[in-house]
Amino acid sequence: MATRDGYGKALCALGESHDFLVLCADLSDPTRTVYFEKKFPDRFIQCGIAEANMMSIAAGIATTGKVAFASTFAMFAAGRAYEQIRNSIAYPHLNVKIGATHAGLSVGEDGATHQCIEDLALMRVIPGMTVLSPCDGPETMRATEAALSIDGPVYIRIGRSAVETVSSPDVPFVPGKGIVLAEGKDTVIIATGLMVGEALKARKLLAERGIDAGVINIHTIKPMDNALLADVAAKYDHIFTAEEHSVIGGLGAAVLESLAEADPVKVTRIGVDDKFGRSGPANSVLAEYGLDAPHIADRVEKALK
Repeated sequence: MATRDGYGKALCALGESHDFLVLCADLSDPTRTVYFEKKFPDRFIQCGIAEANMMSIAAGIATTGKVAFASTFAMFAAGRAYEQIRNSIAYPHLNVKIGATHAGLSVGEDGATHQCIEDLALMRVIPGMTVLSPCDGPETMRATEAALSIDGPVYIRIGRSAVETVSSPDVPFVPGKGIVLAEGKDTVIIATGLMVGEALKARKLLAERGIDAGVINIHTIKPMDNALLADVAAKYDHIFTAEEHSVIGGLGAAVLESLAEADPVKVTRIGVDDKFGRSGPANSVLAEYGLDAPHIADRVEKALK
């Protein structure tokens, strides 16, 4: 299931028992808000290709006491509507939840202009903003439900491509708390979003090479699970982060910031280097930028040796 499908399904399910509105900027089918539009047409607002205006409308709705979900592509939310998110939503700490789909390189053929690899950095620096980055469809459903109960603005990073389900329904989604998916003796890969699945695949490849690597799912970029990171730093001499985002300002940077003030440890960041994406099939683009399981395993093995 694609994480965007998990988002759309969660909105429909939550709409049965919660009175909120959903807004879209002419992308209801790609963002999967079309599910909500068909089920609750009187609570859906189509804003047209006017993302900044949509965010301002969502802010206005939130001042009445209702929660508003504003959905568009990550590039348009974090990029085009940044000022409105900062000043109209976050500054007054309003209950607007931003469903930002088509994030990262896995947008594939849409190319560099639509491959948003800066959004985590942009959103987590905004005061009071909670930043969620679920790893698969079912976890996105739980993240959307959690966002509804959080007081204040929330940014939910959502992908386009279908990904393997790796999260467990038995593990509760607690904002700000990472999930240890696998223990490892030699090192650990701290991942977010679809990179969690790739990290688990890399773990298997590394095991064939005699390296026992653990995997941690960090589904909340802000607030960061500092306690878990401190435990990790005390256990390993060298750890790794993996994200479908620039290595500047995202998960890797957040981990470094946390550990620098607690228990410094060598950290290798696996992500998009200081460059833009390229157009191509999603899996090919991820491989080109070294974000698939074989490349992750190679990076870990080389760094540890």
